[in-house]
Amino acid sequence: MDSEKLIEKTLNDEVKKLGGWSLKLPCVYVAGLPDRLVLLPGGVVFFAELKSTGKKPNPVQKLIHKRLKSLGFDVYVIDTLELLYETLNKYLI
Repeated sequence: MDSEKLIEKTLNDEVKKLGGWSLKLPCVYVAGLPDRLVLLPGGVVFFAELKSTGKKPNPVQKLIHKRLKSLGFDVYVIDTLELLYETLNKYLI
């Protein structure tokens, strides 16, 4: 089982190695925003909702994810290190 804290640290480390940014999105004005905005070289942008293994987004998070996807953004719910690496590999072609 992977903790949210471990997944977040690994995401930050791997994105930094790729020359990108992993920006924390505080929910000051909009509840339910994904945890991280990931910016990679080449203009790649996606949102990452990080969870401990087996945890799922709450209803408000699901609504915000749906809204972001309707605007054309990729939103990933990542609850394992394996899924984290699979997600990053999608953009390393």
